[in-house]
Amino acid sequence: MRHLLAAALIAIPSAAWANPLDEQVRAAYSAWNAAFNKGDTEAVAAFYTGDASFLPVTHDVIQGPDGIRKFFAGLFAGGVTDHALDLIRTAGDDKIVIAAAKWSAAGKDAAGKATRFSGIATHVFERQPDGSLKLKLHTFN
Repeated sequence: MRHLLAAALIAIPSAAWANPLDEQVRAAYSAWNAAFNKGDTEAVAAFYTGDASFLPVTHDVIQGPDGIRKFFAGLFAGGVTDHALDLIRTAGDDKIVIAAAKWSAAGKDAAGKATRFSGIATHVFERQPDGSLKLKLHTFN
């Protein structure tokens, strides 16, 4: 009997054990990265709630999609691209989801040499009526 149970557990795909919040956040990250990597400020801003707070490494406090659009327009004009988010962990419920991730992007250093930037990001998502996740708070270093 034990062997049968062990064999059954081994046969269950690892996705069956996946955390649903992790999968939802990974999907949101994938869509966000796609918008970023197209340089589409409108699409990036659409991932944020109307009252979102964005706290970039510059220590600015940016409120709402208009400020977020302006911030990312500056990054795109500076040639920042190839953004990636690698999920560290999630927590939350049916209304709020908190996620931490490693991020990286390609750009140029102060001397104009191609380089890769990276750090840690924290995201607070608010679940929308359609079940999607929008960023209510986003900060990174």
